[in-house]
Amino acid sequence: MHSRCIWQQGEHNAFTDLIAWQGALWCVFREATAHVSPDGAFRVLRSTDHGNSWHNMALVQHAAADLRDPKFSCHPDGRLMLLGAGALHDKSQGSHQSYIWYSIDGAVWSAAQAVGDINFWLWRLTWHGQQAYALAYYVGRPSLSRLYIGDSTLQFKLHEDIYQGSYANENSLLFQPDNTAYCLLRRDPEVGLLGRSTPPYRQWHWQALTARIGGPHWLQLADNRAVACVRLYDDRVRTSLCGINMQSGELTEWLTLPSGGDCSYAGMVLQDDRLLLSYYSSHESKTAIYFAAVAISELPAA
Repeated sequence: MHSRCIWQQGEHNAFTDLIAWQGALWCVFREATAHVSPDGAFRVLRSTDHGNSWHNMALVQHAAADLRDPKFSCHPDGRLMLLGAGALHDKSQGSHQSYIWYSIDGAVWSAAQAVGDINFWLWRLTWHGQQAYALAYYVGRPSLSRLYIGDSTLQFKLHEDIYQGSYANENSLLFQPDNTAYCLLRRDPEVGLLGRSTPPYRQWHWQALTARIGGPHWLQLADNRAVACVRLYDDRVRTSLCGINMQSGELTEWLTLPSGGDCSYAGMVLQDDRLLLSYYSSHESKTAIYFAAVAISELPAA
């Protein structure tokens, strides 16, 4: 495994995502003065040499909001997309609004387009075929997770409220070739959940994972093993690659990334025989952005 810091110019650099697009790697994250502050913006970096060097491409800002937790996706027409939440400065109508931006070159971005209902935080946008899926959580009480579905027009409609209970929030969806959907779902302070549903994704079966998780994201390897990058909390807070048993919900820590303290929120890209990751950590005194390359051969055998 190789890991190194790629950005620490902001006072607080955190909450990353990573995508391969137009022959390059792209990393996005929130840059601000603190973990919680009113001045968050999205910094976009590009690497054209497999992650060895990174160059600033854009800073996406919103005059009316602190921008938080950016996530990449690729529109079916080829545009690069960003999904993020805005913590609104004017809270008279609500505290949070989710937005989408798009770009044809990664440098110039569209104006923010509001999506979903106010105070519902659309966490990550996942395309499956020509449809985009985003699981949102209600910012407030009672706890409620709501699935939105959109199409190529980027108009998202409420599909179903799929989980109510303890405070569930961050999530990552994974679709199978047979259209079965799986969901990693963070809860606080309980262990995370593994969800499963089949079309039309209105009824979900939930089972407890074997660990508490933060900032979940996952993908499948060529041999169909599911690997997640999460924050773990048991003996010390850290960012780790973990295997997820999609039948039992068992979580097995495979590899701990250089990390500690305020950390995690990874982006993941699978390229040939390597797993590429972006994440943030404060283990080297300042909260900074890291890029890691892990050979698949370094992970436990199936």
